[in-house]
Amino acid sequence: MDNESKRGIDRRRLLGWSGLAAAGAVAGPLLGSESAHAATKLDTAYDKVPPATRPGGAYDRYVAQLAAEGKFSGVVMLSHRGRTVLSRSYGMADREKKIRIHEGTAFNLSSAGKPFHAVAILQLAQEGKLNLWDTVGAHLKGFDKDIAEQVTIHHMLSGTSGMNSPDEDLDRITNSREEVQADNEKWSRQSKLAAPVGTPTEHAGSEVGILSLIVESVSGMSYWDYVEKHVFRRCGMTGTAFYTRAQWLTDEHIAHSYMRIADGSSVDAVRNLDKGSPDPYQLGKNAARSFIAPPGDAGFATAPDLVRFANALYDGTALDPHYNELFVGPKVVHRPQGGGLAAHAGAKSVPADASFGSYSLPVSIVQGQWLVGRAGVNPGSFASWNIYPDSGWVGVILGNDDNAPFIDIINQEMAAILGTT
Repeated sequence: MDNESKRGIDRRRLLGWSGLAAAGAVAGPLLGSESAHAATKLDTAYDKVPPATRPGGAYDRYVAQLAAEGKFSGVVMLSHRGRTVLSRSYGMADREKKIRIHEGTAFNLSSAGKPFHAVAILQLAQEGKLNLWDTVGAHLKGFDKDIAEQVTIHHMLSGTSGMNSPDEDLDRITNSREEVQADNEKWSRQSKLAAPVGTPTEHAGSEVGILSLIVESVSGMSYWDYVEKHVFRRCGMTGTAFYTRAQWLTDEHIAHSYMRIADGSSVDAVRNLDKGSPDPYQLGKNAARSFIAPPGDAGFATAPDLVRFANALYDGTALDPHYNELFVGPKVVHRPQGGGLAAHAGAKSVPADASFGSYSLPVSIVQGQWLVGRAGVNPGSFASWNIYPDSGWVGVILGNDDNAPFIDIINQEMAAILGTT
C-alpha cells in the first residue's frame, strides 16, 4: 500500500465514529475539583502525575524529537485537575512573516469542533426551546417527507439518522457569511435517506448541517453568533472563534495551514486557494476557500481554550450537569474491529474495553477509564482534544502541517496519561 493510500485510511479511522476521533464519557468528577474528587472517593492513583506526562518526560521528549525532525509544528498541552502540567509550542504560525507558534495560537479545528453544535442544541433543549424527539419538520420546511417526518434531533446528534452526506463543491470559493450560510442550507436540503432511520451513519455531515439550521430557527441568531456567544464566550474561550478568511490572513494569533500538494511540497492553504489536497480522503479540498468555516468545520481554537471548554462541561458552565451526562453518555454500541480503539487509531498499547457512540462523540472505556474528546483534520491542519474525566486529565494537540504523524501523537498522549509508556 502506498503512503497516500495509508494516510487516507488513517484519516478515516481518525474521523470515523468508531475511531479515536473522540472517545466519550459518562458522568465523572468535575475536572479540577478537589471536593468532587473527595466525594467520589477515587483511587489515590488518579491523583498521581505519571512521569511520562511531566516536562522532560517521555511524551515531552517524543514531541520535541518530532519537532526537531520537522515532523511537528503546533502546540501540545496536558492539564491535570485544572493545572497545566505540560505546554509546548513548536514551529511557525506564518512562515512568510516569520511569526512563531505560541500557546495562544489558534488552529483550524475541522471536525474537532463538531461537538459545539451538540452543546448548542442541548442548551436550547434544557431551556425548553426544543425537544430531542422533535423531527426535522417540526422546525424546518422544504425537506424530503421521509426526513421531515421521521428523522429526529436525537437521531442526528447520535449519528443514527440513516441520512447520507450530499456531494460538496470543493472548488467553490465563497466571499461572505451569507454565501456560506446559503450553501450550507442548500447542501443540507439535498440530504436523502440512505438507510432506515435509526441506522448508524458514518460521519454524515448533513446531520450537522441540518442541526445548525435548527439552532438558527429556534434561537433567531446565526449559527456562528449563537455558538460564539453561548458556547465560546460562556466557557471563557477568548481566543476561539469562527474567523473569516480575511482574519486568517492578517491576524497574527491564527496559525496558517501548510498543506501538502501533489508534488510533495507544502503550501500555505490560505494564500493558495487554487491548490487542493491530493489526500484520497479529502481530494481537492482547501478549507480556506470558505469565507468562514461551515458548521461541520467549526472554526479555530487555542489549546488553553479547549482545556477551558473541557472544564466548562464538567463544572456546569456549558451545560447543566444532567445535560452534560446526556451529552457524553453512550447511545450506540460500536463493534471493535481487530482490537477496538487500538485498531481504529493505529494504537498498540491502549486498547478500548468498550466503544460506543454518543452525541457527536464516540465513547470508550480505556484502561478502566472513560475517555471523551474529538479530533479533526483539514488539509494542513490537525486538532485533537481528549478528556479523561475519571482522573481529571485533559490533553490537547493542535498542528498546522500535514507532515505530522497525528495518530501516533494522540497514542503517545494517551499512553502517557494512562501510564502505559
